[in-house]
Amino acid sequence: MNLINRRALLKAGAVVAVSAGTDLSFAAQSAPTASATQEPVGVPSSAQGENTTKILARYLVNARYDDLPPNVRKEGVRTLLNWVGVAVGGSRHETVERAIRALKPFSGPEQASLLGRTERFDIMNAAFLNGVASHIFDYDDTHLKTIIHPAGPVASAILALSEYHPINGKEFLNALVLGVETECRIGNSVYPEHYDVGWHITGTTGVFGAAAAAGKILGLTEQQMIWALGLAASQPVGLRESFGSMNKSFNPGRAASNGLFAAMLAAQDFTSSDIMIEAKRGWAHTISTKQNFAEITDGLGTRYEAALNTYKPFACGIVIHPAIDAAIQLRNEHHLTPDQIAEVRLKVHPLVLELTGKKTPQIGLEGKFSVYHSVAVALVQGAAGERQYSDQAVKDPVVVALRDKVTTVIDPSIKPEQVDMTLILKDGRQLHKYIKHAIGSLEVPMSDQQLEAKFSDLAKGVLSDAQAHRLMDLCWKVEDLNFVADIAQTARVSKGAI
Repeated sequence: MNLINRRALLKAGAVVAVSAGTDLSFAAQSAPTASATQEPVGVPSSAQGENTTKILARYLVNARYDDLPPNVRKEGVRTLLNWVGVAVGGSRHETVERAIRALKPFSGPEQASLLGRTERFDIMNAAFLNGVASHIFDYDDTHLKTIIHPAGPVASAILALSEYHPINGKEFLNALVLGVETECRIGNSVYPEHYDVGWHITGTTGVFGAAAAAGKILGLTEQQMIWALGLAASQPVGLRESFGSMNKSFNPGRAASNGLFAAMLAAQDFTSSDIMIEAKRGWAHTISTKQNFAEITDGLGTRYEAALNTYKPFACGIVIHPAIDAAIQLRNEHHLTPDQIAEVRLKVHPLVLELTGKKTPQIGLEGKFSVYHSVAVALVQGAAGERQYSDQAVKDPVVVALRDKVTTVIDPSIKPEQVDMTLILKDGRQLHKYIKHAIGSLEVPMSDQQLEAKFSDLAKGVLSDAQAHRLMDLCWKVEDLNFVADIAQTARVSKGAI
């Protein structure tokens, strides 16, 4: 398969480095004590979610890198590699350019790098801008159970922090995994009802992940971590109405800076409620009609949502991926050209049309939310990378003509991760393809080699080939780094470079 072709506010106040000691007294008194190896301890919550925030905070404070199973560490490294690639790839997008122009006059000290660029910003704004860049192509990682894009809020926050508060690679990877674990577990507790009413779950839960990860790096005490989660709960960001506009990538960027903001305040004992997640008037009850607090607390340290992360081979909404996969496979198997196709018939899950039902996208960002454009461009070009979602691509006469031949039918028997495609050719032949699991899913994951190809493709035109190779190598070897900030600094571009 031709996997990928590629992409064609806060002013920081006084930021203080904090490295607070860990106070385990509460955990020792109110929960089963940790073993001599200090393995993370979670306490099952009641049906009402009693002490959910405290249980989660206790786990985060106690959890160590050595506790992470090998498969979870490996997925954490893959998550980092994929995120760095998409952040570099999106760094020159018009959305990022506009955000930089808006924020530069008000930015604080130059503390942290913007990946793929020459500029440095204060850590709050750097976290925001890298978060925007990493999501603008809709090419980032996905936790399929909740459609959360986990890395954007978390990695954007802690990589910026690492340039101001030096840490090694093991500390960074542990914080990254814990942040992803936090946001995905909280997402599980309210999905899909929370998403269905219109919240962009990457933003609303990503702020928790960023706060947890940043708080871990800052060495928050249990009480401070509780406050950090509480302050994060007070900052949900993102509505699905923003999809198809620059505002969508604002959401993970803002979640990154908001979570970092929460952890910084908590480090100075800025208080919040101790039950902000589970309280009657807290986060879960306020923004969702569903609350399953056991999803947050059960199996902490033994069941890892972070191990379920997936990576996109196509630069668009995940629900279109089965249709793109089917289109590319049929095109390649039968050596099809657009003029041979009379009609394209799709049987899809209702969510496909709800999220990606734009029939006549006018700009590239809208094309990412059009199953019609995505199928047409995949059949025409055999790919669905960033170049296939440019403004030029959505107006290509050949693509538009084929797009108008795509029809969709909602079929309740089709799951969100599936599609049933039939091509009617002008010579009367009918070609059929049923996709049970698309490439990039847990069942058909992208390989390390495919992730590297995606990374290299995204970096073209931004970094030199040699720089991109060095950067990939640092990501793969993150656990061996003495200073993880080397990744951010290697991803910078010198003035006068490409």
